[in-house]
Amino acid sequence: MPDNMGKALLTDIGTEELAHLEIIGSMVGQLTDGEGARSFDKYGKADYYVDHGNGVYTANASGMPFTATYFQVKADPIADLVEDLAAEQKARATYDNILRLSDDPDVNEVIRFLREREIVHFQRFGELLNHYQSCIK
Repeated sequence: MPDNMGKALLTDIGTEELAHLEIIGSMVGQLTDGEGARSFDKYGKADYYVDHGNGVYTANASGMPFTATYFQVKADPIADLVEDLAAEQKARATYDNILRLSDDPDVNEVIRFLREREIVHFQRFGELLNHYQSCIK
């Protein structure tokens, strides 16, 4: 980002996104505590347990591991912010899908919180995008 405003926003949101991983990891740990392999086998995910135990391995629901190739960077603040906006909406849509599948009120409360934060991030990225667009006019 070309100025401190953009750098600060990316630092704040990036830090919070790492906290989201911690929240999800804690939730998975609580859901599988004491169950071990049985809970994974019950849902047809024994292969996951063999490789990762009840740890959170960064992969999508289909099992595709996270890779840095997911990051699209152009070193252009406007292009990069549009990419960030899209990522926040994809995260929100994923949380919406989880809420459609889950009947656990405690899980749903956490997912709703995370979903709300993705909306806030989207709004903050939008504000920064508007700021940069107004600077070019």
